[in-house]
Amino acid sequence: DVTVRDSTLRGEYLGWHSRRLRLVNCHISGTQPLCYAHDLVLENCTFDTDADLAFEGSTLKADIRGCVTSIKNPTSGHIIADNIGELIIDENIHSPADCKIEIRK
Repeated sequence: DVTVRDSTLRGEYLGWHSRRLRLVNCHISGTQPLCYAHDLVLENCTFDTDADLAFEGSTLKADIRGCVTSIKNPTSGHIIADNIGELIIDENIHSPADCKIEIRK
């Protein structure tokens, strides 16, 4: 139950296994950020190019400005971004595997 605003967050495996984390106007960098998070919310956030393999096993609602290098196996929720470099959905995705992912038009 933490909200972080207007910050730059750097770190490998940032926010893993968090619950009810809310990031507002933040810039995220570091490999494999925000994986296995539950009820994650991102509002108007940006990602550095090194922030790859994001959101694996996470339930989330994310509004991302700019490009995300790669997203891997989000569990459920909704992700909208200006661009997604790579979307990885493979046999290791956790149920319900119903995350809606879209590119902003």
